[in-house]
Amino acid sequence: MNPPRTFEQVIAENEQLRIQLEEALDTIQAIRTGQVDAIVVEGQQGHELYTLKTADQTYRVFIETMHEGAVTLNEQGLILYSNSTFAAMVGRPLSSVIGSAFKPYITLDYQAAYELFIQESWQKASKRELTLYQGETTLTCLVSATPLQLDEGNCLSLILTDLTAQKQTQALLKSTNEALALANKALYRSNESLEQFAYVASHDLQEPLRKIQQFGDLLKSQYETQLQDGVNYLERMQSAASRMSTLIRALLTYSRISTLHKSTALISLNQVIDAVLTDLELVITEKKAIIEIDELPPILGDALQLGQLFQNLLSNSLKFGQAGQTPHITIRYQSVAASDLPAGLHPAQPAARYHQIAVNDNGVGFDEKYLDRIFQVFQRLHGRSEYAGTGIGLAICQKVVDNHGGAITAVSQPGQGATFLIYLPI
Repeated sequence: MNPPRTFEQVIAENEQLRIQLEEALDTIQAIRTGQVDAIVVEGQQGHELYTLKTADQTYRVFIETMHEGAVTLNEQGLILYSNSTFAAMVGRPLSSVIGSAFKPYITLDYQAAYELFIQESWQKASKRELTLYQGETTLTCLVSATPLQLDEGNCLSLILTDLTAQKQTQALLKSTNEALALANKALYRSNESLEQFAYVASHDLQEPLRKIQQFGDLLKSQYETQLQDGVNYLERMQSAASRMSTLIRALLTYSRISTLHKSTALISLNQVIDAVLTDLELVITEKKAIIEIDELPPILGDALQLGQLFQNLLSNSLKFGQAGQTPHITIRYQSVAASDLPAGLHPAQPAARYHQIAVNDNGVGFDEKYLDRIFQVFQRLHGRSEYAGTGIGLAICQKVVDNHGGAITAVSQPGQGATFLIYLPI
């Protein structure tokens, strides 16, 4: 057991502790004010050096865990600092990277570019794409350089971003674009073939049909008495040939509107409809139809195709009128926001607002469960004995509206007329 300390000993020990405390406080203050940047502490492992740089743990953790390589170069191009990411980029241990020259990591074909890049970077921050050796392979990086003033002197801070994934994406995109270009060429050739077929259908196929009809007329006029009941078959044959001729002409019309020819002039829809009404003048007069038309906006488009659109819609309204009732057709216009379009309707060209053109009639109408069907080629809701037609008219309307970036739909009930709604982007 140690003997008790005297009062004088306690006073002396207290004074010694006070002096040590004052020295510690002075040291801390000196570190805070930048008067010193390191202290030596005697510990269990001997004397250890602590500096302000080593104390910045958060910064070092960030540098070490970042996905980019980080390197600090001195004026001689030696690596004063490197993070583990850069060491992995060049495929070498971190211990062998620090203190080595940076230039040998650059591939030979980029050596000259690297020299110019470093010269520029000492003057101002700059960026350059360079290729590094990565063991037996190479690695393309985007290198960002920033000049710094450190205790070690003038330095360059380099941040290296691996561009491998980006290069692969660019190569894939290039390959995809090339494949798309080839597909477009094939589609163009296919469209040309279809146009040629349409010409053959309209010309070469029409010729034998005309002969069938002509020889049928000769048989009927010269041998009607001998044919007896055969006349009925002959008339049915001629009717079928006539119907086929009409279908071929309709198919030709449909094929010709497969694309929209570029137009640089605004088209007056009112003038387009006036021309259509002139063509339908006889049937309008015959049926004593009443037609009311709003002032419609001019749009950029194809006048011929727009004429076919309104020709088919107005013809249908006149054709499918109710017996004993005067046809009453209205064409109304308003501008609507995209959010006000009918649910499920998706115009070919997105826009904030659309022209809405509503063609309404008081005809026989149809059941809306057939809405998707009526715009398809050769689809009919009524038999040929009730109403003439090919079943292509509304398919043409659909194609014309699609070509102009819009959409078309209809609202109807049996016996209560129909309203066809056209939406064209503003």
